[in-house]
Formats: sequence, C-alpha cells, structure tokens
Amino acid sequence: MKTIGVIGGMSWESSAEYYRLLNRYAKARLGGHHNARSLMVTVDFAGIEAMQRAGDWDGLGVQMAEAAAQLERGGAQMVLLATNTMHRVCASIEAAIAVPFLHIADPTGAALKAAGVTRAGLLGTRYTMEQDFYVGRLRERHGIEAIVPDESGREDVHRIIYDELCHGVVKDESRCVYQRVIEDLKVRGAQAVILGCTEITLLIGAGDSALPVFDTTALHAQAAVDWAVED
Repeated sequence: MKTIGVIGGMSWESSAEYYRLLNRYAKARLGGHHNARSLMVTVDFAGIEAMQRAGDWDGLGVQMAEAAAQLERGGAQMVLLATNTMHRVCASIEAAIAVPFLHIADPTGAALKAAGVTRAGLLGTRYTMEQDFYVGRLRERHGIEAIVPDESGREDVHRIIYDELCHGVVKDESRCVYQRVIEDLKVRGAQAVILGCTEITLLIGAGDSALPVFDTTALHAQAAVDWAVED
C-alpha cells in the first residue's frame, strides 16, 4: 500500500473526518486489521482564514506548497488537500512536489458523470461558489454545469460553515437552512447537490437532501485509497 499525504487543519473537524474515511475505506478494501498508510501536516486555520478574508491567495499558495513539500519529504507518495476552498492554489502545490496531487473536484466530477448528472448544485464557501477555480474545473474537465445559490443563500451557506461547522457546531436550524437552499437549487434544475466544502458532511447527509448528495470529502478519500492499494 502506498502512503497518502494529507494537508489538513482547514478545519481540523473535516481533517478528522478524512482520517476516519481513509482508514474505513482501506479496511473495506483489504479487510482484517488493515488501515491506510498516511501522513498529515496540520496547519493553523486561524492564519489561513485571515489570509482568505484578505484575499492573499499568493501567500496561501506558498503555505500550501510548503506543507505539500513537507509531506513529500516525509515519504508521502501522493498528496491530498483536505479542503475544497484551498484548491484555489492547487497550481502552487503541484509545482512544489514531484508526487501526484489528487484534486478534490476530479473524483466528484467523475462520480457525477457516471451517475448521468450534467447539472449540479454546488454548496461551499463563498470563495468556492463565486470563483471559477472549482466551477470551471467541473465544466471544462468533466462537462458538469455547477449552479450556486442566490446571494442570500450563498451568505447563509458560507456563514454556517465558518461560524458553526468549522467549530464542530451542528444545529438543526442550520440544517433546515441548507435544506431550503437545496430545494431552491432543485427548482432551478439541479439534478444533484455537491457538498463542496469538507465540513458540510457534518450537517447534511443523503437523508437530509431533496437531491442526490455527492460528498466531496468521501469521494476524495475513496479515490485516494483506491489509488493507494492499486498495483
């Protein structure tokens, strides 16, 4: 089994979910006492979040590249970034390492395409929903049209991620907010919904949504394990 390197800490709540899923999928694939061979570098999210708000994506690219290089030096044979938003700087990561980098949008795009979905709602941070780095990749590489909530919906989805889910706070009323946003996306023609922030899986599952759910965290972790155990 090859060693998976994970850049985590954004937030640590979702990074813990990554660790759980990587090991669960490895055990499912290999049985017995198997778990995933992995390394994780955990950054301090306080500084990252402040740089996001300031729009310092160049500085964030430097930090993510340093974390990826640290993983490679430690023996990682592939690198994951355990956050959707920070894929805004994936080019900096790829330039810093010689091992493969698994982009979180690619397993999601492949799963949507396999399910026959061509138009999907996208929930995530404001950066993910409003910038083109994620929506554009789904469109250009996978033929998926991603539609996002209206301004009010984007504000609610973003606020709940940063003010609640990143702190491990899960509220029923916030789940209802997300459910209303998903209903609106369905009315607008979405065939499925992408949980495009790694914390949203703490709040929304398949049974909570009016649309089929594509959980980027689970799909990313599954793809990493599939890669790690293949010859």
